[in-house]
Amino acid sequence: MKIPVSMTWLVGYLLMALCGICSAQKLAITFDDLPLNGELPPGVTRPETAKNVLAILKKRHAPPVYGFINAKKLEGSADGAEALKLWAAAEPVGNHTYSHMDLEQNSVEAYERDIAENEPVLELLKADGRDDWHWLRYPYLHEGDTVEKRRAVRAYLKTHGYKIAQVTLDWEDYLWNFAYARCAAKNDAKAIQWLRSSYLSAASQFLDLGRAQAKLIYGHEINYVLLMHLGAFSSTILPDALDLLKKKGFQLVTLEEAESDPAYDGDPDVALHDAGTFLDQWMQVKQIKYPEHADKPYKELDSICQ
Repeated sequence: MKIPVSMTWLVGYLLMALCGICSAQKLAITFDDLPLNGELPPGVTRPETAKNVLAILKKRHAPPVYGFINAKKLEGSADGAEALKLWAAAEPVGNHTYSHMDLEQNSVEAYERDIAENEPVLELLKADGRDDWHWLRYPYLHEGDTVEKRRAVRAYLKTHGYKIAQVTLDWEDYLWNFAYARCAAKNDAKAIQWLRSSYLSAASQFLDLGRAQAKLIYGHEINYVLLMHLGAFSSTILPDALDLLKKKGFQLVTLEEAESDPAYDGDPDVALHDAGTFLDQWMQVKQIKYPEHADKPYKELDSICQ
C-alpha cells in the first residue's frame, strides 16, 4: 500500500521528536541548606519560600527532588520546622550534616558526629519510610584535604548505608540569595532585574562548562547532578532556570537515576583543597586544562544594594 506523502512526513516528524526525547541529557536537581539559604526579604517566611518552590516543581511535573538538611537551623525556628515539614511531605530529604560542617576545618571524628546528629530529624521527617534519606551532600563540596580524611569518611558512609550525592553542575546560585534579600528590602526593581539577567547568564555559562568538562574527562556526556539552594530568590527565578534547562536539552530525572551513571562510581582518591564539583576534582587530578569561561560576578553581587 502506498503511504501518502503527508503521512510519511508525519511519521518522520514523530521519529525526530522521539529521538529528541531519547537523546535528552539526564539531569537531577537537588537543593541544599534546607530549611533556608541566605537572608529573607521583609515579609517573606521560610514556609512561604518552601511552598513556592514546591508548587513550581509540582507544576512542572519534576521528578522527586532531594533537599539536603542542616538540622541546626531548626534551633529556635518554628517557621524553619514548618518549612521542612512542607518539603518532606512532598519531596525526599538527605543529610547535609547537622551544622553544615566543613571537613577541611574539622576532624573525621567531629564530622562523623555531625552526620549522625542530623539523623533524628531525617528519621522523623521520613517516618513513613517512603524515601531513602541515606544520601550525604558534603557541605562546601569538601571531601577531604587529606587522603586519610577522604578515605575515613567514605568508609564511614559505606558502613552506615550512605550514598554520596555528588555535584557535577553548579553556578553557586546561593550568591544571588543574599543580594536579592537586600535589593528586595530596598524595592530596587532595576537591581532585581540585573540579578535575574546575571543569574541566568551565569547559569547558562556554567551548564555549558560542566558539559565540556565531562567530555574532556570521559570523552562523552554523563548524567548530571545540579546543585541549587533553597533561598528567597529561588521561587522567583526557578521557572526561568527550569526553562533554561529545557532549552539546553536536559531531561529531569531522579538523583538515583542520575547517579546510576558509571561516572559516579569513580573516586579521585586524593587530597584536595576547596576542589569544587566532582568534575572539578577530576579535572585537577587528571591535570586537564579548563575551557575558556567567564567568571561569576562575585564583586557585583557583593556590592549591589549595599
